[in-house]
Amino acid sequence: MQVRQVAVLGAGTMGARIAAHFANAGVRSLLMDLDAGRARQGLEAARKASPASFFTAGGAALVETASFDEGMERLGGVDWVIEAVTENLEIKRGLWARVAERAGPAAVLSTNTSGIPLAAIAEGFGAGFQRRFLGTHFFNPPRYLHLLELIPGPGTEARLMGEVEAFAEVRLGKGVVRCKDTPNFIANRIGSFFGATVAKLMVEQGLAVEEVDLLTGPLIGLPKSASLRLLDVVGVDVWAFVSNNLYDLVPDDPWRERFRMPAFMRELLERGWIGEKAGQGFYKRVGQKKEIHALDLATFDYAPAKRVKIAGVEEALLIEDLGERLRFLVNDKGKAGAFLKPLFEDVIEYAEAMAPVIAHAPEDVDNAMKWGYGHAFGPFEIREALAGRAPAVAARGALVKRNPGASLVDLGDGVLQLEIHSKMNVLSEDFVQMVDAGLAELDRNFQAMVVSARGDLFSAGANLMMVLMAAQEEEWDELNAAVHHFQQMYLRLKYAPKPVVAAPHGRALGGGCELILHARGVQAQAELYMGLVEAGVGLIPAAGGCKEMIARLKDPRKCFEVIGLAKVSGSAANAKELGLLDKAAGVTMNPRRLVEDAKSLALGLARSYQPGGPRTDIVVGGDGAYAALKQGAWLMRESGYISDHDFLIAQKLARVLTGGASPGEREVSEQHLLDLEREAFLSLCGTRATQERISHTLKTGKPLRN
Repeated sequence: MQVRQVAVLGAGTMGARIAAHFANAGVRSLLMDLDAGRARQGLEAARKASPASFFTAGGAALVETASFDEGMERLGGVDWVIEAVTENLEIKRGLWARVAERAGPAAVLSTNTSGIPLAAIAEGFGAGFQRRFLGTHFFNPPRYLHLLELIPGPGTEARLMGEVEAFAEVRLGKGVVRCKDTPNFIANRIGSFFGATVAKLMVEQGLAVEEVDLLTGPLIGLPKSASLRLLDVVGVDVWAFVSNNLYDLVPDDPWRERFRMPAFMRELLERGWIGEKAGQGFYKRVGQKKEIHALDLATFDYAPAKRVKIAGVEEALLIEDLGERLRFLVNDKGKAGAFLKPLFEDVIEYAEAMAPVIAHAPEDVDNAMKWGYGHAFGPFEIREALAGRAPAVAARGALVKRNPGASLVDLGDGVLQLEIHSKMNVLSEDFVQMVDAGLAELDRNFQAMVVSARGDLFSAGANLMMVLMAAQEEEWDELNAAVHHFQQMYLRLKYAPKPVVAAPHGRALGGGCELILHARGVQAQAELYMGLVEAGVGLIPAAGGCKEMIARLKDPRKCFEVIGLAKVSGSAANAKELGLLDKAAGVTMNPRRLVEDAKSLALGLARSYQPGGPRTDIVVGGDGAYAALKQGAWLMRESGYISDHDFLIAQKLARVLTGGASPGEREVSEQHLLDLEREAFLSLCGTRATQERISHTLKTGKPLRN
């Protein structure tokens, strides 16, 4: 299926962001609304959205805007028409009648309805319309939420469903779930029931807003937004609309009364306290410091949000395995168990009853909740976990070797995988040992190696606690040896006799970023947030990050800016703009395809691989370039933008990037730059200010400006 241009009808929040995500996939789009001004406003809102809708600022150039009247005349040249107007059957049918007259005979026609039956929208249209009409329910924001629900219309061709599914998975990076044409499809049907059950139990048990969000957040494998905070973000009015609509559409659902709006929701709607867009909902921010206040549902007054404590919760959070934690919680005899046990029981029972009606298989229900709502486990996986059975995880290959921090896996076809799986994927001693073992295995038994990571991030970097302890104990020889070992290890990866490919995703910071910089090939997931962030903890990159950046960019000013300001990319495409990724690096939209794509890249490199050896011809600027960088940093300090310690870090970084003391431009070796990195790193470790920064970050997760 070839898609060169799409038309998106409706430039509201969802329509504009759908157009933006097609632009992320390199597809041009025509964004339409009642008038051209509204279409332009929708595009502008997508451009300014936070989190960003576009991978890069330049992506917006792929989106054109037009009124419905203007755009309809151009539909003949469009490959796919996506309707994303308000959830009103009459409006949708009227718009589709106009589209049917003007769209090309082969164009895909899809509605983004979140719950209106497709049969009702398509009723009365001809066979040519019916065979190419389907539902494509994106979740908002489309860039970040993995789920795309695919719903056939009454006459949709099976071939077309398969082609749209393949395009959505590969080009748009979506996790596709095929749904039956039932009210609210899968994710919103189960998600609405989950939310309604939370509300029911909250009222019955008299729980505070903060208590509910503590019990329904990361504790049970849900996002930090939990339940009520999520409603503030989505909009209480939106949830009320979805619930009321669902109540009307499911007269035969034995659990139908669960969707009836509770009294506190009606009160919120009457007061207009519908969430963030109204300035208040279950929470609001107060005063110049934006202090968070929470709503008391008994009095409808706000008070400063409390850090609530519920017996058993702190103990549960110490249990790393989620299944084991859920079992602990449902067996709790206090408030946590009283709330969570009936919540899980009802959700599981409802999912069991509804799955045959709304889905083709139980795993579709689980995937819809995981990909659309960010739940770690779907309802059937929760059922298995509570029964003491771990949810099945598809194995990628045969295990070769493992320790607590990393594993070696045979991916087949002569490709070895080095998978990081320590806490936060920190590059610990376990990782170092597995790199050594992996390079030995690569040399003996494999053609190529792929380095990847488990979980939501690639790597948070080196073990800062180890660095701090060594610095505080003044163990300089040991710290010097550890840094030197990392440097040489990355050189060994870079110049291994067979290709090493990095497959990063999510955050790749500090030493994790340096690992990517030393790979001979990179297949990055599109959502890649990589950066050399050491300056934030009072250091500079010392595992070859400075060396690689100056060798690649050949511009000390740009390197100084990227490293000195600890810039982190907003996407893989943005990482290329910053110079953190090579322009030729591969990009995979779908995270579930990343390792397989990296394996293909590795095999391609292996066919004619020439490892080469460490460079001795890296051009550096010497004293003149150093003086220019130092002058820029001095001006920033004098203007109050950076502290004295920032200025010291900047000088150390500038000296490395310009190759050390030298009267002019010259060529140096990789090892020369590594020695400069290590010297600067150790000297900064010896300062009190850097040790304070590291300690503060380890305690709070935030940088200290001192």
